[in-house]
Amino acid sequence: MKRLTLFVAFVALFHVVGYSSAQQSVERKGVAATVKLGGENFGFLSELNGKYKLVATQTTFEPGGYVGEHNHVGPGIRYVASGEITLVEQGKARIYKAGDYFYETGAITNSASNKGGSPTVLITFEILPADWKGGSGVPPKSKLKVRILSSLPELGPNHRFHTRARADSRAPAVKRVV
Repeated sequence: MKRLTLFVAFVALFHVVGYSSAQQSVERKGVAATVKLGGENFGFLSELNGKYKLVATQTTFEPGGYVGEHNHVGPGIRYVASGEITLVEQGKARIYKAGDYFYETGAITNSASNKGGSPTVLITFEILPADWKGGSGVPPKSKLKVRILSSLPELGPNHRFHTRARADSRAPAVKRVV
């Protein structure tokens, strides 16, 4: 019985950590995103072909629009095309204005908001898994673990579930071709 319970917990953990069913739970308001371009052919970096895709997305934050705490499935460069965006990472708020670029690893929990009086347009270039569908913003992994554990009452309130997951979700290193 104990093995069956652990097996069910393990399957539930990977179902939720896979993010596919959890994508909708990132809080957002006044934000619209449209994928503008994507590709899976990495040229001389052929070991990435079929495993990852590069996606360009345009996201518009209306005045007062925001995306709550989230992580990203993959790393990416962001460019502020117009307006300004306030990004909060690790308790520090930074304001990026039109013409600014910034980088997100995906592994650091952040939130973003438009506190200005006009729309903000953000252009994002991200590397995502080739089979990924939908937006790249996903609930922070720490919040997913809490949801998983609370959804498994048969384990009891004092049961401890240990995993050996990495602390971040970095993509594999890319070899440089000379």
